[in-house]
Amino acid sequence: MSRRNFNLPWAEYVQTLKPHERPMFPGSPATPDHTWPYRIAYLAVGMLVTATGSIGSAMVTANTQQLAGALGVSLTEAAWLPVVFVMTNVCMNLLLVKFRMQYGLRLFAQIFLIAYALISVGALFFEDYQSTLIVRGFAGMASAALSTLGILYTIQAFPAAHRLKGLVLGIGASSLAVPAVRIFSNDLVDLSEWRGFHMFELGLALMSLAAVFALKAPPSERFKAFSPMDFVTFALFAPGIALLCAVLGLGRIVWWTEAAWIGWALVGSIVLLTVAIVIEYNRTTPLINLKWMAGPDIVRLALIIIGIRVVLSEQTYGAVGLMTQMGLGPDQMHGLFWLILIATAAGSVTSALTMNPAKLYKPIAISLALIAVGAFLDSHSTVLTRPSQLYFSQALLAFAAAFFIGPAMMSGVVQVL
Repeated sequence: MSRRNFNLPWAEYVQTLKPHERPMFPGSPATPDHTWPYRIAYLAVGMLVTATGSIGSAMVTANTQQLAGALGVSLTEAAWLPVVFVMTNVCMNLLLVKFRMQYGLRLFAQIFLIAYALISVGALFFEDYQSTLIVRGFAGMASAALSTLGILYTIQAFPAAHRLKGLVLGIGASSLAVPAVRIFSNDLVDLSEWRGFHMFELGLALMSLAAVFALKAPPSERFKAFSPMDFVTFALFAPGIALLCAVLGLGRIVWWTEAAWIGWALVGSIVLLTVAIVIEYNRTTPLINLKWMAGPDIVRLALIIIGIRVVLSEQTYGAVGLMTQMGLGPDQMHGLFWLILIATAAGSVTSALTMNPAKLYKPIAISLALIAVGAFLDSHSTVLTRPSQLYFSQALLAFAAAFFIGPAMMSGVVQVL
């Protein structure tokens, strides 16, 4: 298909599409049959945008202690940085689907990539704690858009018969950020403290901006999606979710009897979310489709995902946490981080290649078995354990984490279809 058709009005453009090239969902771009050079280009841009959206959060998560020292704050205060990111990230996701439906993917991409570049520039000039909190909050909003944009670009790289594989690969790509950051972040910080990282983040944002402007995504259908009640719901959901994120993020660090605000925040979140849910449940065009989310299949899927993510915390807070508590630095764990990165990439690719929409629970069961084996091996760790002794078990956990996430997300997509 000629790319000149991209400039046609939607009513004319859709007539040039074959049935399998039309968008799967409103607000998503069309998926025309691109030539191979364009497929490769879309895949490269998708991976670049995904990395841009996820690497900043991963950097803060992996280096909270070092960042606390650089900002001159306590670990409790530094813990707010990833929490603020998640707060704004989750809240922005409530609006993004309808934003794409009403204004299209191109405007969506341009606004949020420019915003992310400006945020990265701001991080170079505002290096105190309060300014960093604000920057991380705006970064969370931009990251929500970039994650979606990266997946949509990645899907363009695959023909119709393998489009679900592209979706799984796009979802899995974001999980590479944390192990990758653990490998090189120390060198960036040593080079010019946190300014080096902010320069790197700005470079990624500018590269993504140039790539998206140079390689435009196909058009998408646009129609009026927002209604006034959406903003009423958002005004209730956003603070409710933010308070809940604060409780979950800080609750493990500060003791609730010494920080009474945790209890009040939890009460506030319950009240706000309950009112928002009551309003949304009775709407014909809700911002969040609660009736679908309350279905038995989706509830079961959510419980599976939550359970597996809790189990996988062993990798983040168990093995790496144990090594850190014993005085080992990132340089001494480079081999372990490289292995985790390779295993995560292998898990994502394997998940995409073996994707079978009719048997989505099979890879989830395999992942659980691998996690059980890896956790059992790590249960024998002692203060004498060294990173090299964790290579096999952590590789199993990393592979399983990436292998399960694609099929788990696809289960929800299949329910929509």
